[in-house]
Amino acid sequence: MIYSRRVINSRTDLERRVGDGVRRLAWLSDRIGQTFAARQDLHPTDFRALSFIYEAERSGEPLTASGLAAALNLGGPAVTYAVDRLVASGHVVRERDAADRRRVVLKHAPHGHEVASEFFIPLGRRHHDALTDVSDADLATFLGVLDAVADALAAHQADLTDGSRHE
Repeated sequence: MIYSRRVINSRTDLERRVGDGVRRLAWLSDRIGQTFAARQDLHPTDFRALSFIYEAERSGEPLTASGLAAALNLGGPAVTYAVDRLVASGHVVRERDAADRRRVVLKHAPHGHEVASEFFIPLGRRHHDALTDVSDADLATFLGVLDAVADALAAHQADLTDGSRHE
């Protein structure tokens, strides 16, 4: 994918370039995820599952298999198969929920943390290096724009999945 740093001539052009940038980030992020999955001998769905499990852990809301199924938009058997692969590969463990012992939650296993850290810490360093010369004010502005675009994407996704198919 080619990325151009050409001069911006109008608001419409600027908004188009933001969309281009979002698509470029999504494409590159997807490729990085595919590379990680391939290096770990994982299915691409497994990487998506790991990402959801990671975000759930970060938010303090551990994910169950049914929650993962909803997040991945997959049926129970497909998610069970994916979780079984992730457990067998040492990336994920199933644990009883401390708050409700009847629930089983999914968490990253030590091996999963280790290989993810080895792979993604260099990316974090590149992010840091790329942003070193950007002011705090510009980063705050960018974060606001990023949140607005993410909210627009989430709203569009909700419209697409709310049962009223736009076909």
